[in-house]
Amino acid sequence: MKYKTLGNTGLFVSELCLGAMTFGGKGHWANMGNVQQEEAQGLIARAIEHGINFIDTADIYSNGASEEIVGQSLKNLGVRREDVVIATKVNGPVGPGPNDAGNSRGHILDSVKASLKRLQVDHIDLYQLHNVDAATPIEESLAALDALVRQGLVRYVGVSNWSAWQIARALGYSERLNLAKIATTQNYYTLAGRDLEREIVPLIRAEKLGLLVWSPLAGGLLSGKFGRDKQGEGGSRRTTYNFPPVAMDRAYDVIDVMEAIAAVKGVSVARIALAWLLHQPHVTSVIVGAKRIEQLDDNVGATEVALAPDDIEALNTASALVPEYPAWMQRAREAREVPPIVASSAG
Repeated sequence: MKYKTLGNTGLFVSELCLGAMTFGGKGHWANMGNVQQEEAQGLIARAIEHGINFIDTADIYSNGASEEIVGQSLKNLGVRREDVVIATKVNGPVGPGPNDAGNSRGHILDSVKASLKRLQVDHIDLYQLHNVDAATPIEESLAALDALVRQGLVRYVGVSNWSAWQIARALGYSERLNLAKIATTQNYYTLAGRDLEREIVPLIRAEKLGLLVWSPLAGGLLSGKFGRDKQGEGGSRRTTYNFPPVAMDRAYDVIDVMEAIAAVKGVSVARIALAWLLHQPHVTSVIVGAKRIEQLDDNVGATEVALAPDDIEALNTASALVPEYPAWMQRAREAREVPPIVASSAG
């Protein structure tokens, strides 16, 4: 297992992160998984055995049950607080009231206390705004997060599912107002959906943000159970919950290439999908939401898959984005040779 700094910070996290969205199985979240305490504890133990030191959850996952299971598991396993990096999120509705959701100062301050209690810890390593909130000024949200950092309740802050311009605006406010800077962005990114590369990846590189990837298998589509002639063989949550949205024709082209590479290397298709992400220099950590030990073991095996340049090129070609303006204009300009500037000798 390799470790990378969490964006432009000194905190090291494993290149794979254990996602806890499958823990709890309550309400809508049962579509994602129904992993209960004993099984979840086993997954966390195995993840730590593999060298994974990073766990990601959210206050809305299974109505708080996910956080509770993570906290109780770490306590039962006797894991030292210093040995695990815990990330959770705030934004989604946690109650019926008009102020029980969003990124307002009140909701953030109330929610962090509830998350700390469920997780049974005195601080959260990475606290993320789970989505945008059009009703709340960005500077209000950032000031609330900064207060949590100053109080020691939160170590680092991040966002999830924000547009590039929103992140850039937030970074500007943080610098101008001397507030805790956003360290990470958590986004959907996969061979079946590379939209992130249009605007967010260039921002990540420019601002040295950490990129945490959710749904790296596109909701199970790239697990090896789907293809032109097979639809969820062996069971997959995507057969009952078709999310994230994917352009299926392009996805099948990608799967064809993945299957060919996987066959040559003698590994699962899922490992190829994860390995491609791990080969991307702008990716900090890939979140894997395993529901079984053997699934987790296979996912971890992706860290040992070496993709040759030809493999990368084949995968990139099959999954390439359709060029959009102004990117195609900018790339055309970059491709042209820029003539050297010659100082005038006149005068």
